[in-house]
Amino acid sequence: MVIFGSVNKDIGGNIMKNSMKGFAAIVFALLLLLAGCGGTDTSSESEQSGQTADTTEATTTDTTTLIAGLDDDPPQLDPHFSTAAVDRQLFHSIYDKLVDVDAELNFVPQLAKEWEITDGGKVYTFKLQEGVTFHDGTPFNAEAVKFNFERMMDPEAGSPRASELASIDTIEVVDEHTIKVTLTEPYSPFLAALSDRAGMMVSPTALEEKGEDFANSPVGTGPYKFVSRVKQDKIEVEKNAEYWGGEPSFEKIVYRPYPDENTRLTNLLSGDVDIINKVPPKDIEKLKTDSSITLSEAGALGFQGLYLNHKSEPFNNKALRQALDLVIDREAIIKVALRDTAVAAAGAIPPGTWAYDESIKPTEKNIEKAKQIMADAGYPDGFSFTLKLSNKPVEQQLGQMIQSMAAEAGITVEVELIEFGAMLDDMDNFEFDAVRLGWSGRTDPDGNIFALYHTTGSINYGYSNSDMDALLEQARVETDQAERKKIYTQAQELAKEEVPYIFIYHELDYKAFKNNVQGYRHIPDQMMRFHDVSKQ
Repeated sequence: MVIFGSVNKDIGGNIMKNSMKGFAAIVFALLLLLAGCGGTDTSSESEQSGQTADTTEATTTDTTTLIAGLDDDPPQLDPHFSTAAVDRQLFHSIYDKLVDVDAELNFVPQLAKEWEITDGGKVYTFKLQEGVTFHDGTPFNAEAVKFNFERMMDPEAGSPRASELASIDTIEVVDEHTIKVTLTEPYSPFLAALSDRAGMMVSPTALEEKGEDFANSPVGTGPYKFVSRVKQDKIEVEKNAEYWGGEPSFEKIVYRPYPDENTRLTNLLSGDVDIINKVPPKDIEKLKTDSSITLSEAGALGFQGLYLNHKSEPFNNKALRQALDLVIDREAIIKVALRDTAVAAAGAIPPGTWAYDESIKPTEKNIEKAKQIMADAGYPDGFSFTLKLSNKPVEQQLGQMIQSMAAEAGITVEVELIEFGAMLDDMDNFEFDAVRLGWSGRTDPDGNIFALYHTTGSINYGYSNSDMDALLEQARVETDQAERKKIYTQAQELAKEEVPYIFIYHELDYKAFKNNVQGYRHIPDQMMRFHDVSKQ
């Protein structure tokens, strides 16, 4: 754990408004910082995580094996208990979902080949694909779907999916390939939930046989079967030759974790890795000019910023939340730290999605207004807090920039670098002031905005407002999309005043792969799907 002390107020400054002398000093400091972040000496880190891919395993000339580089080691291989975004990169090979999304985020059939919504949005009747088997040879059918739903909904199991299926009242097996789900009330995000982990089907037989060991040898219906795992090194899956959706191209896929971004990129450029799921912002321009690499860009569904602890000082005080929101120069962060690989965020709903309202603008930096708000609230000399963030180069740079910006208004920020898992534990235990962390996003806006703002939200850290709760509950039962958008606009306008979370940016999602990788479809949910991918 490393702690940076607060900077002197004279060092911080609005880059665009300071004197030329101040401007030059800041730019010089930032250039030094960028040089440090862009270093290539990562041997100690790569020994601890990921390592260099075994070149005897596969190279870019081997068309039977795909090597995928991930930004971290997936912690959980059981989708019903997963809470990490990186898990889902692997899940799309092992598991199928009831429904999927296309490049425009429309819901499309997967294990459910069609569905009907009746009774004002309360009843969903799914017709299932026929002839589908799990990797253990057992049949996928309506009974299996019922088993999966009941497993996730079991309060004793403690599945994170339980809240996503909480609206279910009854589950009826109509026949072998038809299942009817009745909700207690209309729940507009239901299909969206089934297009993610709540819709991923696992083998009931394998679960009963393996028990708690299921996560170490998972069984789904997907295009690839789980083979083996060496933690912090690799996960291997092999072709499911009997896949109901058509035989995939690769004999096997090897997923390798590279938490160190420089190591991840180096392995791609050397040919030891075929595709990576995250590209360091500092390397985007370089990859654009690399003739051996395809760089694919898509808008992402999530948001990035600062989680605030509303249960204790200083951020149980709305005025101090507002003041911190006003000191952040989003465009400077995007330009300097993120190398223009993001757009400024105004709220939980990203551009390009149906509920986005362009009339809601990102907060503009205003130091004088921040000072006035603090003075009116009884804090004329500012306040202090600790900002926790992960120990990665871009995160360190973000922390230092926020620290410098806050100092202009008299806000003292201690920047604490902490291991990712420990950070999450601290958040769960409310042992933090603020955390630099984002949310990967969901296909329905409810998965972003309800989770963050509602009193019972899964990523809400103590914020509670009865007006906000009422709006978000209303949006869930409203079945008309245009009306839902109006409700979400009201919720975001309220959030601009309340500042439950400080939005900084919506990241753009980049996937980089060797030119001989063919057929890759870039879906905005950021998850890699390899069924239709091949190597030439």
